[in-house]
Amino acid sequence: MFRHIVLFRVRDEVTDPDVLSAIDALRGLGNEPGVASWTIQLSLDTRKGRIIVEDGTFVDADAFAAWRAGQAHGAVAEQMSTIADWWVGEWEQ
Repeated sequence: MFRHIVLFRVRDEVTDPDVLSAIDALRGLGNEPGVASWTIQLSLDTRKGRIIVEDGTFVDADAFAAWRAGQAHGAVAEQMSTIADWWVGEWEQ
């Protein structure tokens, strides 16, 4: 299994409807081949601002690489770049 965790720190000026749109777009990425589990949630802890949590598990590193190179991921990554900065953690289990 290949784990992929992202914390998106939403910029302060971004509106709530834009955050909800981003969450919907991110959730759609969980329907791609090779995704074993997929969770997208807005963090309950807002002390450092609004954080969108992406928690994904892929069947293996090759499935992740294919997902990451896919058109759907590219489009959502572009959308996210307009509203957030992020940190990524990845590892194999």
